[in-house]
Amino acid sequence: MRTDWFSRRVVEPGLTMLTEPYVHGYMRANIWHLAGRDADLLVDTGMGICPLAPEIDIPAGKPLIAVATHIHLDHVGSLHEFELRAGPAQSAAAFAIMPDTATYADMFRDMDDAVSILPLPGWKAADYRIAPAPLTRELSEGDVIDLGDRQFKVLALPGHSPDSIALLDEKDGAFFSGDAIYDDTLIDDLPDSDRPAYRRTMERLLEVPIRMGHGGHGPSFDDERMRAIAAGYLRKTEAAG
Repeated sequence: MRTDWFSRRVVEPGLTMLTEPYVHGYMRANIWHLAGRDADLLVDTGMGICPLAPEIDIPAGKPLIAVATHIHLDHVGSLHEFELRAGPAQSAAAFAIMPDTATYADMFRDMDDAVSILPLPGWKAADYRIAPAPLTRELSEGDVIDLGDRQFKVLALPGHSPDSIALLDEKDGAFFSGDAIYDDTLIDDLPDSDRPAYRRTMERLLEVPIRMGHGGHGPSFDDERMRAIAAGYLRKTEAAG
């Protein structure tokens, strides 16, 4: 197994972003590790091709809360590696079995260029599977994840997927948005995407104050950039009818 499968970058004090640079860009998601006083937060868990848990630096005995922003493959692959697993209540039953119909793992298996470097000799995308990861906590709109010194409110933001959620620290303004909004090409044409719902999500995000957003893909973005992304999506989809 490759020891350099993950890249990492400290974004700000206490916040590290990990990615999987050898995974096809379409499936290469951001993984966010935030250190809290009483517990740490892990937002999304990548593809699960190589073990993620050994890459997360955390003091022994300190709780780590792993949160999936939605059930698509690039966000839940290593969720099973963690004891505390939270995710959207809407798709809770699917987390226990991780079916292709929910995760789209079959899309990855069908890619000719799924990875640019093999994670280990003989690895084949055709053999890719996601391990079941039953949720230990189901999250809905308004729920709070408490790290002791910081609290994150759950926002339900459907559109990209029906179960998309985001986490907002209303005091600090940190915003973990998953695939609800990010600074890259937004995807709204998957079988479970809902463009009218996505438009309502963007309209809502125009009114959500943030300091810095950390999405499921692309670079981090500030409040002004988030509003520009949301407004741009609304213009584009209105023109498309």
